[in-house]
Amino acid sequence: MRSAARIAMFPGMFDPVTHGHLDIIRRASDLFERLIVAIGENPMKEAVFTPEERRDMVLEHTAGLPNTEIMTFTGLTVEFAATMGAGVILRGIRDTVDLHGELELATTNKIIGDIETVFLMTSGQHILTSSTLIKQIVEIGRYDTQHLSRLVPLDVAKRLEERVGRLKK
Repeated sequence: MRSAARIAMFPGMFDPVTHGHLDIIRRASDLFERLIVAIGENPMKEAVFTPEERRDMVLEHTAGLPNTEIMTFTGLTVEFAATMGAGVILRGIRDTVDLHGELELATTNKIIGDIETVFLMTSGQHILTSSTLIKQIVEIGRYDTQHLSRLVPLDVAKRLEERVGRLKK
């Protein structure tokens, strides 16, 4: 494996971080010498939490992974990957819908940034977990925190309830 390929970058919004994200991060930390969790923005999505708040939430749940760094970034993912020396962009895949969109991104990243993408399948219990869906559940307001904590860590569920509740008022 080329030296740069031993450094992987897992980009995303992580708004909020889910058990599915954390599963991918933990498993990827075993596969690569260095893992950079890169928290960025998506101009097509409105974030509930600031990049710094998202970084803090991810950091809290990955503190035991010594080869994992949590960073925020702006701009193109491939440009940030290059500045960090990453040889691989890591993407989690839940289903064939994810795969279709991710193949387009992977091909584009290879063309414009000459960087490979490695796909890691989400574990079965997290296969239908989506940050967007979780935010919608909290926004509608008919759920139980303990049930929500099956999808996101309990502290994240509480922060999400507090933030979305304030935004609704």
